[in-house]
Amino acid sequence: MAQVLVRQLDSKIVDRLKKRAKEHGRSLQSEVKTILEDAVPDYEAAWKRIEGLRKRLGKSGRKFSDSAALIREDRDR
Repeated sequence: MAQVLVRQLDSKIVDRLKKRAKEHGRSLQSEVKTILEDAVPDYEAAWKRIEGLRKRLGKSGRKFSDSAALIREDRDR
């Protein structure tokens, strides 16, 4: 697994990170890792899940309207 070194962080930032980690019951390293993971979501995996849902819903035989068209229609009122 890769490692990242961040140099010259202001001590106030580190203190705030430590406080946040303590509030969440995590170590400083775990808190920073969580922040970074949340900041860079896995869009490819998300789109795969979305496509899977679309396929499953399509197999149900139900028809789903285009939500963009419905929103446009509502705005035009």
